[in-house]
Amino acid sequence: MSTEISALLGTAVPVMTGLVAGVRDEQLPQATPCADFRVRDLLNHLFQVVDNFQLVAARREVDWGVTPDSLTGDWRAAFAVEADRMILAWSDPGALDGVSPGMGLPQRTLGLMMVVDLVVHGWDLALATGQPYTVDAALVPPTAEFLDSMGDMGRTMGAFGPAVPVGADAGRVAQLIGMTGRDPAWQPA
Repeated sequence: MSTEISALLGTAVPVMTGLVAGVRDEQLPQATPCADFRVRDLLNHLFQVVDNFQLVAARREVDWGVTPDSLTGDWRAAFAVEADRMILAWSDPGALDGVSPGMGLPQRTLGLMMVVDLVVHGWDLALATGQPYTVDAALVPPTAEFLDSMGDMGRTMGAFGPAVPVGADAGRVAQLIGMTGRDPAWQPA
């Protein structure tokens, strides 16, 4: 079975797993466009996202306070497995019903949050590691929907920085990246 969210994840996840697989060990200490994260930190956050959002789909409590170091063993393959499990968890139509007991937001909103995490952090990871990255056109409207409705709350909670002004000619993805507090013109040092 499939849902709106699992279909979106089915588009976003293969791109992200490709990016994760393309990270070289020597790139782990490099900066990313997300000021709080080096590449290693970003990868560990992505593991936390795919693990915790499996729990969110099942309406279980999640702990965002501790980010374990998941970059052990064959972590690239482990990420792909967990990301696929996340898609499966959100393919149950019941995962989209109601409000999350732990996060207090509609389940669909949390599903969109996950899509935005993959889109935006895919951009972060690609730029930080010099990999090509294109956002699939199907992911732009749900990313915009989430950022338009939840961007101010995200900034208040510290998930996003202050919006970075982006010219109208920059393209929709660059505008969305700017809404998260990232500079679309960021380049590695």
